[in-house]
Amino acid sequence: MDIVKGFPSTMQNDYQLNLINLIKHGVRNFEKQEIVCKVGESMFRHTYADAYGRMMRFANALKGLGIGIGDRVGVMDWNSYRNYEMYFAIPGAGSVMLLMNLRLSPTDLSYVVNHAETKLVVVDETLIPLVEAAAPQFKTVQGYVVFTDKNIKDIQTSLSPIYSYEELLSQADAEYDWPTMDENSACAACYTTGTTGRPKGVYYSHRSTYLHALAIGSNAQLSNQDCYFQLVPLFHAMGWGGPYFATLVGAKFVLPGMYNLNRLDELADIMVDEKVTVSAGAPALLLPMLSHIQKMDKKPDFTGARILSGATEPPLSMMKEFWNLTGAEIIHAYGATETSPLASINRLKPWMLDEVPEEERWDLRRKQGYVVTGLDVKLLDPSGEEVKRDGESVGEFCLRGPWITGSYYNPEEPSTQFSEDGYWKSGDAGTMDEHAYLKITDRVKDVIKSGGEWISSVDMENAITAHPSVFEATVIGVTHPKWEERPLAIVVPNEEFKGKIEKQEILDHLSKTFAKWQLPDEILFVDEFDKTSVGKSNKKVLREKYKDIYM
Repeated sequence: MDIVKGFPSTMQNDYQLNLINLIKHGVRNFEKQEIVCKVGESMFRHTYADAYGRMMRFANALKGLGIGIGDRVGVMDWNSYRNYEMYFAIPGAGSVMLLMNLRLSPTDLSYVVNHAETKLVVVDETLIPLVEAAAPQFKTVQGYVVFTDKNIKDIQTSLSPIYSYEELLSQADAEYDWPTMDENSACAACYTTGTTGRPKGVYYSHRSTYLHALAIGSNAQLSNQDCYFQLVPLFHAMGWGGPYFATLVGAKFVLPGMYNLNRLDELADIMVDEKVTVSAGAPALLLPMLSHIQKMDKKPDFTGARILSGATEPPLSMMKEFWNLTGAEIIHAYGATETSPLASINRLKPWMLDEVPEEERWDLRRKQGYVVTGLDVKLLDPSGEEVKRDGESVGEFCLRGPWITGSYYNPEEPSTQFSEDGYWKSGDAGTMDEHAYLKITDRVKDVIKSGGEWISSVDMENAITAHPSVFEATVIGVTHPKWEERPLAIVVPNEEFKGKIEKQEILDHLSKTFAKWQLPDEILFVDEFDKTSVGKSNKKVLREKYKDIYM
């Protein structure tokens, strides 16, 4: 990209957009704002100012452990108040926070830790077994800091040497002189967990993360009057930026601690008790939460709450039901590890309330939305030409901007995911309509081609999920001797319909919106299907598992 320099400005252009300023300014302006976290059966509460004091102590402790500028520090934890502290203390001290995915296999976890040349690992006591399983393969790790309230001598582990986080804080100096980090320095790293090849390292800069926080703050219309609930795992794509954008605006910040899908009543109770106004999560979390709410005698009142939904397209039925039962608005947003992750957001434009009928507005909400201000977008066909923005012509989404990765860190092989003019190629195929709304029709490699015609697995998945007896579904293309590929639907029924729903019910339901030739030849009813570490259906594994079903 050619950059043209104009007449010099008189601004302080050397003022660095680094992350420690977010919490420093947060403490200056909102020192008494609450940070709340579920710990055991109670709610732990303290303030921005309290958290900042602990961050300074840990920065001093890192220095005492020999961790310096640019060193990588791995973090494996739940959504805890201590993890929130890591989001500022580690990059603030000039090191790089490596987010360690709880769902990775020991092989992939050791690969990530070694590839990043991680020097120190911070781990919650309950997650020590996951680290122990991979630790024998660690090559550069020199020590482990444990989040625990126990005496460190009472922790039984093969990890060595180990240090107690709380003991380190109690022994560290209370004041810390934060370095003024170059905004282009790496602050944190996430590794993609795609279905092909080794995990790839995305290293975010202070500048990119700061600007990304501003982007979410403005597009989600956040303020210090909001209460943000961090449902997105903090190890997943920087927790979608939650700790940063919430702190930037001075919002109350609520964390669920250690949670799982078997304790959704607690999450709903927290949202009510803490008066949550904003949250975010994937349909893989929101769907079971909705299922739990449907069974409640007294429905929670989330009127005015905005819940950002990403990772996969939210089913229309889910969005409607959340609105009707609780008053919460589900807002579809789109992104990836490589995009920090916000790339687009689906907010209705003011004139649409008058010009677009209600049912069409609901259907519009399923789209990935418009690309947020600050990013450039192109939709390219296989030959590299831009397609028309007519809502029908399909191309690959390609993005460029200040919080989009421009490369992978030290890749094992040359990447094909970047264009010559600096766009990241998402691998998502879709359209852009006349209103600039994106709509994913499939992954480029997952589009089903049957008899020379294309079938959208995404649209079919959402249509199946809209059936009242279905909990979730995925659709894959499987090799067929006559038609090249045919769709195979894999369906998880709602608990009360297991063993009762039949194939013809789904086909009849699909026939309302799909042509007969597009309907799947086979529908499998299962208790669960293979997923990736971030909760998406693992279509690579599923295609291999069912490759012979039509042969």
